[in-house]
Amino acid sequence: MFFRSIVFVLFAAAAWPAAATEVSPDPRLVLAGQLVSLATQYEHGEGIPQDLTRAAELYCDAARYGDSQAYVALAWMYGDGRGVVHDDRIAASLMGRAAELGVEQAKNAQRFFGPPAGVMPPCLQPRSVAQANDPTLSDEADLDAVLSGLRTNKRRVAQLIRLLAPQYSIEPRLALAVAAAESNFESMARSPRNAYGVMQLIPETAQRFKVYNIFDPTQNIRGGLAYLRWLLSYYRGDVMLALAAYNAGEGAVDRYRGIPPYRETVDYVKRISGMFRKGSHSFDPSLAAASPIVPSR
Repeated sequence: MFFRSIVFVLFAAAAWPAAATEVSPDPRLVLAGQLVSLATQYEHGEGIPQDLTRAAELYCDAARYGDSQAYVALAWMYGDGRGVVHDDRIAASLMGRAAELGVEQAKNAQRFFGPPAGVMPPCLQPRSVAQANDPTLSDEADLDAVLSGLRTNKRRVAQLIRLLAPQYSIEPRLALAVAAAESNFESMARSPRNAYGVMQLIPETAQRFKVYNIFDPTQNIRGGLAYLRWLLSYYRGDVMLALAAYNAGEGAVDRYRGIPPYRETVDYVKRISGMFRKGSHSFDPSLAAASPIVPSR
């Protein structure tokens, strides 16, 4: 059994306003970094109740997205049997992968963990195609595959989104990804939290954006697009913050100064980020004053 304290000495449509020209970082790696930060909070009970199982889940998600420090943290958890079943072979394999990614700490720790055994935890195993392409459950869904597999009635809804999104200066692929994750293009969808329709509006949001018939696909989609446009303005084009707020509300995002530690919200952001694959979006600064958590630009 390994003890961290002993060896830790040894992470398609109309044009819209142009986005910034600098090269943006890979949004999956940005999200991975946020997941590692959240996992660390859960691991040590920093500001939220300690939950070692949830910490291990988040470290594993971050590792799938390519975060090298997540492999290190997860290796320690398997080595110490914290939040997961103790497994020296998995621990050695995870630390070996971190070493391959260039983490010096992992290279030094390998002498204590031993050589990689070629065994990865279940969370890093490949998923079936059916599981991977369910946009309401999986963060690996391919948006094009999801769209090509829609039934006729849902294809009409997707086409409506393509037509309406540019009117709100929203990239169609972002709007389609939100609709896929929210309702899978089901006009009569209703969630346990009383969110309705294709982009799952709650009555308060529908009223805020003047949606009078929440089950009318056009009105519902327009309301969802208007809210998403406002959130992108409020968070100055930060897609992950806007998505988190679409799910949990901007108050929760501002209060936690980032993605809130709600399982539903974290999984939601992961699913849509997996389909959209961009971390920033153009925005209209005149629609909303910037959130207090957004650095001045």
